[in-house]
Amino acid sequence: MRNSARLSVVVPVFNEQDSIAALVERIHQALSSAALRWELILVNDGSFDATHARAVEACAQYGSHVRVVDLYRNFGQTAALQAGIDHARGDLIATMDGDLQNDPCDIPAMIERLVEQDLDLVAGWRKDRKDGLWLRKLPSRLANALIGRVTGVRLHDYGCTLKVFRASIVRDVRLYGEMHRFIPAWVAMRTGPNRIQEMPVRHHARQHGASKYGLSRTFRVIIDLAVVFFFLRYQARPGHFFGLLGFGLGALGVLALMHLFVLKLGGVDIGGRPLFLTAVMLVVLSVQMFSTAVLAEMMSRTYFESREDTHYRIRQIDAPAEDGWYGA
Repeated sequence: MRNSARLSVVVPVFNEQDSIAALVERIHQALSSAALRWELILVNDGSFDATHARAVEACAQYGSHVRVVDLYRNFGQTAALQAGIDHARGDLIATMDGDLQNDPCDIPAMIERLVEQDLDLVAGWRKDRKDGLWLRKLPSRLANALIGRVTGVRLHDYGCTLKVFRASIVRDVRLYGEMHRFIPAWVAMRTGPNRIQEMPVRHHARQHGASKYGLSRTFRVIIDLAVVFFFLRYQARPGHFFGLLGFGLGALGVLALMHLFVLKLGGVDIGGRPLFLTAVMLVVLSVQMFSTAVLAEMMSRTYFESREDTHYRIRQIDAPAEDGWYGA
């Protein structure tokens, strides 16, 4: 890694007051000897404990390379990551959780892999995951297999927040809802899947606080996956998706009406047949799908032409008067 390279470490935190001090210290220990300049961005995602105060203390203690982005309320991990990425100034961006389960000591090796193999994303793989089997590991494995099959980006661990990106790529990706677990799929829309790799990383048991996730996230993953599938296949051509639905429904409706027409010519009463109402409904739905296709195409063009708004709101940014960098 050449000395001119700059790294931004983005860490979203929510109610992690007991982890902040150790987190910042570990990041400094892991990156203090790295041959690059770096900064740390702590994004307080609307914590209602002393997380923000502890983060500001770390900012004052360590220097101008530590900054705190304070959000008005809890917008969720995805929005917090997006806020940190938007305020990152580095050529490379590393993301990680703030609960001390990710190990920042893995970041230098991930950067080395990304640079040496000319990649755009290196994702962490918690190969020896320190979580419960039934509530965390098993649902995660099922979700990872399903996500890989649908998106075509084969990774063992989509849910690991520890990742290293080229800033020029990840800044083209806008994250909404709870899409942080699908970041590799979104990145694959901007670059080739062959420029995305993963590597085993260390994973520690949670030391403080409680996990913010439960079984309910499995259902959210399935819903988000459907959205990802749609965007991966039809983001720039949503009219094709709804148009195909309209064509299929219309074809079924027309075939049913032709069948009924033949029966009518044979003297059969078709007015009270359920098939008649079904055929009419299919034709009406077909017209609606074609209308939706036109509207979707118009909205798609609006989306691509105006992507300047953000889905989070910042209360304040705590940083010294002169933002600085740490290291070479």
